[in-house]
Amino acid sequence: MTFQPGSDLSEEEIQARVDDLIESNDVVLFMKGNRLMPQCGYSARAVELLGKHREEFETVDVLPALDAYRAALKEHSGWETIPQAYVNGDFVGGSDILSELDERGELGETVSA
Repeated sequence: MTFQPGSDLSEEEIQARVDDLIESNDVVLFMKGNRLMPQCGYSARAVELLGKHREEFETVDVLPALDAYRAALKEHSGWETIPQAYVNGDFVGGSDILSELDERGELGETVSA
């Protein structure tokens, strides 16, 4: 399942959606593009890594309102970069952190929690 908002959403609506998606999904990835067609290499890598360890996870295409998503996500993570993965409401990291966790053999346990 992929959530794709329209670009006509206000910053407040995007903040509310980000809050809800983080709280209501076991694993959610905010990315450029979608799971089937990532629009940057970092997003593609994050999808690949999560997909190795978990069949089901939510993806959110931030491109329709990139600046508003960056601001909303920064409230949760302190980061402005995309992609960002959250597990059980907690910020895990971007593709670099996911790669490090995978190399250490910890990503599977992290995303299955």
